[in-house]
Amino acid sequence: MPEQPPNFITKWGSKGEGDGQFFSPGAVALDSSDNVYVADQLNHRIQKFDSDGTFISKWGSKGQGDGQFISPSGVALDSYDNVYVADTFNHRIQKFDSDGTFISKWGSKGEGDGHFIHPQGEAVDSSGNVYVADGSNNRIQKFG
Repeated sequence: MPEQPPNFITKWGSKGEGDGQFFSPGAVALDSSDNVYVADQLNHRIQKFDSDGTFISKWGSKGQGDGQFISPSGVALDSYDNVYVADTFNHRIQKFDSDGTFISKWGSKGEGDGHFIHPQGEAVDSSGNVYVADGSNNRIQKFG
């Protein structure tokens, strides 16, 4: 017997630059309170919503500085609700607290260990290790 598709619950967003609007959303992740974080790629930011889609906050802008992005395509959270963002065209990973305060970053463009070419996404395991899909290097890197 074929599995039944899940029931549709809700949706939110439209194309644009305003709060709750998107321009090519690339990834979604949830924190321990079921808040939703969206990598809004072509708006170069992260947006945060409650589980019903009510806008909470946003951070980021286009650029190369701390807390700035060029087309972020991945977002993941650890067990402390720290937010990891694959800052794709800056070739790095940035880490924030759940309110969007910058904590740290690592990586630069290259092929060596700890370097990236277009990181696409990441995941965090229960021990806090971060796994990065290093897109154009065709590999996964693990950091502890």
